[in-house]
Order: sequence, then structure tokens, then C-alpha cells
Amino acid sequence: MTHGAVEWGCSNDSSESSPERGRSPLQEHEPASHRDCTNSLSPQTATSTNGPDQENVSRNGATLALDDDKSAADTASTTSESSGSDNSNTLAAGARPRVALITGITGQDGSYLSELLLAKGYVVHGVIRRSSTFNTARLEHLYRDPHDRGVRFFLHYGDLTDASNLCQIVMRVRPDEVYNLGAMSHVKVSFELAEYTADVDALGALRLLTCLRTCGLEHSTRFYQASTSELYGKARATPQTEDTPFHPRSPYGVAKQFAFWSVVNHREAFGMFAVNGILFNHESPRRGPTFVTRKISRAVVRIRAGLEKCLFVGNLEAKRDWGHARDYVDCMWRMLQQESPQDFVVATGECHSVREFVELAFDHVGLTIGWKGPRGSKDEVGVVVDGQRAQSAELLDPDRVVVRVDPVYFRPSEVDLLCGDASKAQRELGWTPTVRFRELVAEMVTADAKELQKDPCRMQHRSSEKCF
Repeated sequence: MTHGAVEWGCSNDSSESSPERGRSPLQEHEPASHRDCTNSLSPQTATSTNGPDQENVSRNGATLALDDDKSAADTASTTSESSGSDNSNTLAAGARPRVALITGITGQDGSYLSELLLAKGYVVHGVIRRSSTFNTARLEHLYRDPHDRGVRFFLHYGDLTDASNLCQIVMRVRPDEVYNLGAMSHVKVSFELAEYTADVDALGALRLLTCLRTCGLEHSTRFYQASTSELYGKARATPQTEDTPFHPRSPYGVAKQFAFWSVVNHREAFGMFAVNGILFNHESPRRGPTFVTRKISRAVVRIRAGLEKCLFVGNLEAKRDWGHARDYVDCMWRMLQQESPQDFVVATGECHSVREFVELAFDHVGLTIGWKGPRGSKDEVGVVVDGQRAQSAELLDPDRVVVRVDPVYFRPSEVDLLCGDASKAQRELGWTPTVRFRELVAEMVTADAKELQKDPCRMQHRSSEKCF
């Protein structure tokens, strides 16, 4: 695995690359000596962003960028309207751009955070794992031609399990802000991959913190750690605040607790500006298809279209505090703009069950769900009791089951209720969530319906496949 940056020089067309483009989305870069890349950053940015090492980054850097005059402005407007963020910290003309490094950039949060930071004038570097298949779909809309001036978006091959690789990236990029969003984030899967989860989620955070110290950046770089409500697990109080004791109930939660205290330790022992964002569940149309909320939204539109028979779920009674990822990345950024480092809970303060999510999702496509069988048992099923917009008469059959409980999706140790109190973030960061639960469900279902209409083949595999 190479630690160098990679070039993204293809169009958004999924067909074979044209002679002009000539590259697949994440094809390894051509040696710098074979082409002139000095304009991949403007001369001012190339010389002033990160010092002498920046030229190496721009020569080897990924060539994703926003056009400084048009696309960045459009994104800034969209981001500001959707997240309610204060853009007063957007860079003034001629100012030195701040530089951010994001792990987990190809994920839901990483893509929204990239948009936010680019809109604020940042130079953004992302760490991606080498893979035999492309995993950059959430970033394709940020793509610009590699020969454009003003490139501000770079991707580097890397892995949170490889300390030497991380240190080389940090040394080259010399970021002002690091957002550690990378993780093995499936709670259920963490029981099967406990050691790997610990290596990535626990030791990965420690490796990054150590790299900052090794590179002499402990007093100049600010560090954000993506923490989680799974720290609370078997919560002793509801709602949960920054002071609620932790009781994680999964290898994922345990690994994240190690990372949490590693951040606190580096803050107290070395004076680093390092913070934990204790984010409660946050979703969006960019959520991975194996997470329960996206699994539901995908299955609902396919069931209504007659492409799938049934949605299989685990614990219908599990209750979570669900917000929108776009809102939550705004809060991440705000945490690193404060005078002193502090940890914050990020949540909506509203609690809803998986059952409610299922009911609202079906309701959004015109199908009303009723329940049969002992409530909360594995024998409970969901049927359509009213289907004004059903596309198939079969859906109106009173014996037609569209939701089933499958014990395979139960966790070995369940977390029944998580609900956060974000009063501190509202008070000290001026942050409030803008998207309510019903709006979130509607947005996700609508997005999956549009995706199905646009390209049915992209949603052909079963939505219940290995989903938790």
C-alpha cells in the first residue's frame, strides 16, 4: 500500500474513461515528472498553505476541487441554508487557507464535512483505504478537472492501522485541524471483528494523536475525535449528558471509550487542543445501506414498487436519538473553533423507536402498517392495512406480511434506549439541529425512491442483506 496521494481524473460518467480523461476514479497517480502539476494549487496556495512540503502534496495530490468562483459559492449557500451554520469564519480574500485532514472521508460524515470545509475556504485532505473497488461515490459531486487552478481537495492512501503511513501524511499535510472520523462503525459486526475494531477505533485514534506529537504539531493542530452515544450503552440516566457515566455494551463501544480517554489524556498531559464529539445517531440519504435506517428506507421503496417482498429487522423496540448528519458535521467544526478544548454531546433530544421509523417510512409512500402477533416478540409481523398508493393489489392482501423480525439481527447485548441532551452545545457553541425526525425519514425515503427511478439496477440486491 502506498501512502502517497491519488489522482481522481475521471468524469462522473460510469462508462469507460475517454481519451481526454483517461483515468478511473482512483487510479494511482502518474509520476510527477511525467506531467506539469504546478497549477493543481494556485501559486499562492502552493507556496503558503503548508510550507515546502506542500508542493509534494500538490504534485502527488488527488485532483478533486471546487471552482473558487462558482462551485464553492454554490456549496457555501447550500451548506449554510441546510445546516444553519455561521459562515462568519469563511476566509477573507487573500488569507492563508486553513488546512484540514479527514480520516473516514468517504463516509457519510466525511462527505458532508468536506462540503462544509470547502465552502469555508479550507484546503481539505482526506485519507482513504486502498480497495479493489471504488468507494468514493459520496465525493463524486466535488470533482473538478485535475488541470483546473485552485485545487483544494486531496486524497491520500492510508489506514488507521498503519502508524508510519499516518505520520508521513501528517508530516506532508501539516494540518491545522484533524477530524478523525474513520472507524469500524458497525456495532453488530464489531462482535465478530472485535480485535480489528479495537485496532482501528481505539489504537487508530492513539496513533493519530501520537503522530501529531511526533511531527511537532501538538500545540498548533486541533484534533476532533468522532465519539459515539454507544459509550453510554446500558445508560444509568436519561437523557445522557457529558457527565453521564459510560457503560459500553459492544466491542465498538469499548474501543471508542479507549479513544475517548486517549483524547482526554493528550489534552491534559500534553496541552493539546483535542476534543470528543459524543454524537448520537445521525442519518441521511448518504447513510450506508447496511445501517438500519437506510435498510428501512431502501426496502420500503422496493416493496412499494413490487421489487421486494419483505423487510427483515431486529429489535423494533430499540429507541434512538436520530438527527441529520449534515447538522452534526457543523457542530464538529464549531468544536474546533473555540478558545479552549471541551467535549460535547451532539443530539436532538428526541427519542424514537425503530418501529416508528418503519411506520413513518411506509407512510411516506402511502402505505399504512398494522402489527400482528405479540408486541416486541420475534413472531410480530407488519402488514399493510391501508394502501392508497399501492402499486400492486397484492400489497393490500391482509395476510401479506411486509415486515418481519429476524433474531439474526439481535445484538448479543442490546442497548435499548439512547437519548442525548445537547444543552451544552446549544449554550456554548450556538448549535441547534435543524432537521426533525419526520423530515429525516421523508428525506431518506424520497432519495431512495429517486435513486430507484433513476437506475433500478443499482438497488437490485436485497435490502436485508447483512444489515444490522
